[in-house]
Amino acid sequence: MASEVIHDPTMHRYELLVDGVQAGIADYQLRDDAIVFVHTEIDPNFRGQGLGDELARGALNLVRAETDDRVVAKCEFIDRFITDNPEYGDLLDR
Repeated sequence: MASEVIHDPTMHRYELLVDGVQAGIADYQLRDDAIVFVHTEIDPNFRGQGLGDELARGALNLVRAETDDRVVAKCEFIDRFITDNPEYGDLLDR
């Protein structure tokens, strides 16, 4: 199973692709100097495989690599992921 997280700026989302099929999305809004994560969802056909964490990790890694924006985690899943993975906490304080 090959997976990757890609950024679709026209849709304001990060997408998790599994074998080329969209398995999940992390929607965001842009506000000033912040990327505000508002919703994360894994397709029901792909749940229970740890793909939510993979999506969150990939999205946050892309934010870190592509922008200087800070992250605002309005989405409960992204908020919990950052709490559980403090190495991403710096993105909240940029």
